[in-house]
Amino acid sequence: MSRHPRRWWALGLIALAQFMVIMDTSIIGVALPHMQADLGFSQADLSWVFNAYVVAFGGLLLLGGRLSDLFGARRVFAAGWALLLAGSVLAAVAGTAWVELAGRAVQGVGAALIAPAALTLLMILFGGSSRELTTALALYGAAAPAGGTAGVFLGGVITEWLSWPFIFWLYVPIAAATLALVPVLLPAAPPSSGRVDLVGALTVTAGLGLGVFGLVRAPEAGWSAGSTIGALAAAAVLLIAFLLIQARSSAPLVRLGIFRTPDLGAANVAQLLLGAAWIPMWFFLNLYLQQVLGFGAFASGAALLPMTIGIMVLMVGVVPRLVARFGPKSLTVAGLLVLATGLVWMAAVDPAGSFLADVLGPSLVAAAGMALAFIPSLGTAISSARPEEGGLASGIVNTGYQIGSALGLAAMTAVASAAGAARVGDPAALTSGFSAAFLGAAAIAAAGGLLAAVTLRGRRPAAAPATGTTGSDAASERVAG
Repeated sequence: MSRHPRRWWALGLIALAQFMVIMDTSIIGVALPHMQADLGFSQADLSWVFNAYVVAFGGLLLLGGRLSDLFGARRVFAAGWALLLAGSVLAAVAGTAWVELAGRAVQGVGAALIAPAALTLLMILFGGSSRELTTALALYGAAAPAGGTAGVFLGGVITEWLSWPFIFWLYVPIAAATLALVPVLLPAAPPSSGRVDLVGALTVTAGLGLGVFGLVRAPEAGWSAGSTIGALAAAAVLLIAFLLIQARSSAPLVRLGIFRTPDLGAANVAQLLLGAAWIPMWFFLNLYLQQVLGFGAFASGAALLPMTIGIMVLMVGVVPRLVARFGPKSLTVAGLLVLATGLVWMAAVDPAGSFLADVLGPSLVAAAGMALAFIPSLGTAISSARPEEGGLASGIVNTGYQIGSALGLAAMTAVASAAGAARVGDPAALTSGFSAAFLGAAAIAAAGGLLAAVTLRGRRPAAAPATGTTGSDAASERVAG
């Protein structure tokens, strides 16, 4: 089968999607106090400007993956960008808190369609060449940390020199240009036969949504509060019901047998724990820079650039070669353990410290760990599934990373608050709380590395570059497991 002639331009569009989806989780952070003053948010409700996006995104990713398989990845990708555009306009023009939250939720729904469809399109474009696939995954993976840091940087610039609505107006021309380029650059993936399991989709979405809701609310309401226990218990009941529905359905949203695919479950656990360690590190490092070291919004974003550049250089120029030589298991294990090492070093931050002494070194070590672990675990997860279930596998791995991020951030927020991070204005107490969060995230990363060492198989999956491996050879390896 001939390869798509514009596949590398198409990859740029797919990487842009990953960049924008991740940036949307971070760009509003600096602007929150301004949005609170203009829209009348209470202190307790302000966090939902972030959470409304995450709940919709994480809760609907599985449905997005299934829709991508059924109706064609290009069509679903375009629909997601249309929703992201609509949500951005709604968030930009919002005059009240509830309209703002509605806009953020619509953005999250759009992202839940974009993310799995993007990975499916990447597999369609590059799945025939194991070497090109690993390079494509590296470029795609590098877009995630770039988007996270760009969000902090651009959020500070826009808020400081324009106003917070321009954060959302930024998405409008980008979404419009993307929609114009979709039919030009992306392949028209044929839809498959089947139907959407609406009952399953509603059940899993409600279950994941309630679970994320309970987790992100727990640090504020208390882990033993009735609302927290009720939300988490309801989430557990709904997710169990979802599994029962899937087991009995003739056309399930998630074929449960997919989890018997060698390495799929183990790679997804690695991605979940990677998100649970990385996102709290990024969140509390930004707070340390601003609330303890006194950096402004612009300076804080600039301080994170070395870490982002390091990740991108490693993912694009180094990791593919290391995967080819050592295999994805070794890289995943090593990456998670290196991330844990960087976080332990970062936990030594000082209330009277500096960027060069307390941040630069450990952040670069943590970045190296992220770069080493992300690509091989992602490639293992999506290449282990059958080709016709690429959208489902993409939805599962994205869901795992997002849910892991929410769980890790919620848990480390509780740890940090208990250790003093709630005492804004007290640098010593803040630093103590942030240090506790870094140590907790290090424990998560170390646990992820040990689990990956035990559960991942040692073979090299199709995503690893191997000289002389053809597309048919790669497919045979995936089927053979």
